Amino acid sequence: MRALHNRLIAGLALAGTMLSAPLAAETVAIRAGSVITDAASEPSGPATILIEDGKIVSITPGTAPVAADRQIDLSGKTVLPGLIDLHTHLTGDPGGDFWKEATEPDEWGVVVGAKNARLTALAGFTTVREAGSGQDTAFSLRRGTAEGLVPGPRIIAAGPALAIIGGHGDVNGFRSEVNELLDSGFTCTGAVECAAKVRLASQNGSDVIKITATGGVLSQQGRGLEAHFTFEEMKAIADTAHSLGLKAMAHAHGARGIEQAARAGFDSIEHGTYLDEAAAKAMRENGTVLVPTLMALEGVSEGLGKGVYTPTVEAKIRAVQPLMATLVKRARQYGVTVAFGTDAGVYQHGRNAEELALMKKQGMTDREVLASATTGAAKVLGMDSQIGRLAPGFSADIIAVDGNPLADVTVLEDVDFVMVRGRVIE
Repeated sequence: MRALHNRLIAGLALAGTMLSAPLAAETVAIRAGSVITDAASEPSGPATILIEDGKIVSITPGTAPVAADRQIDLSGKTVLPGLIDLHTHLTGDPGGDFWKEATEPDEWGVVVGAKNARLTALAGFTTVREAGSGQDTAFSLRRGTAEGLVPGPRIIAAGPALAIIGGHGDVNGFRSEVNELLDSGFTCTGAVECAAKVRLASQNGSDVIKITATGGVLSQQGRGLEAHFTFEEMKAIADTAHSLGLKAMAHAHGARGIEQAARAGFDSIEHGTYLDEAAAKAMRENGTVLVPTLMALEGVSEGLGKGVYTPTVEAKIRAVQPLMATLVKRARQYGVTVAFGTDAGVYQHGRNAEELALMKKQGMTDREVLASATTGAAKVLGMDSQIGRLAPGFSADIIAVDGNPLADVTVLEDVDFVMVRGRVIE
């Protein structure tokens, strides 16, 4: 009996070893009609990209066959790096029905997010920064796409945004007891408490710290769009985030709020509607990047006069329309670096690439626009050694289109093939 027992134990141990042994990594060869390795390069002509274990191994010019377990024929297409959107809200859909905050469970955000993650990837976006969500929804979605359980992009997630009590990003518009019940737990007052909330966000899984540094357009609070936090509070947030190795991003519309967030050390300003020369100077001096989110205004403007938004919100939308029409042009005149982000979720997911044409309309070249959504966005994330270009050792985040986006960036509105981390998004 003891001998049988020992044989069973040995057999189970061997089976465990066999089950835990890594499977041989599949090699994939993409035969491309032309390759744009990054926005600074010209199309290469025919080439083969070899991929193994989710990483690019080599890019070989010409049409000579390359040994691989799987061949993908994109010989009629231009192949280039996947696009990066620095401002999305995958776990929500557009609409003015703010009351849903009180009726839908947080878990529903994961369901909605799974739908939107797939739409976003199919639109050619292989990495997104999720700029504010429910407590754990974006973190769950982040894990799902990373493990290949949910088709979608790589997700850099902020989780709940830090806000002042009663400001943009906090719950507004309900009875006082409902506002209190729906509180995210991430409002703060004073530098010490704000630093503590950054540590709490980091503890709970945030990849980046997002704050609502000023009022906003879509919240039910009608007061101005200027600074909500004090300078001391903003600096405590940025300094604490950086001490933990995290980037800090600031939703900011009003010029003085933009200036204050830049001086406090925030890495990016989201929206930046009322940007003026003084605010731009602070951004230049502190290396703060603008993420203009032009599609946000495009999307909400489509709902004006249709009963989608409350009168409070409609008035704010109309007030910012003429400013957003010149935002990128102003930023560039002032010497501010512009990176790509759209605020998807304020408009319908999957339309992200329409932002490219809006940026071009305000004076950027096709090459500059493509760079803003690839190498430039990767640098904002601190991931420019991993994504944003096609090169050996980089993640196999690859898209394919007809035409040459360096000559006409709008061809990226119709993407034919998407691979994220070496996985084809069907």
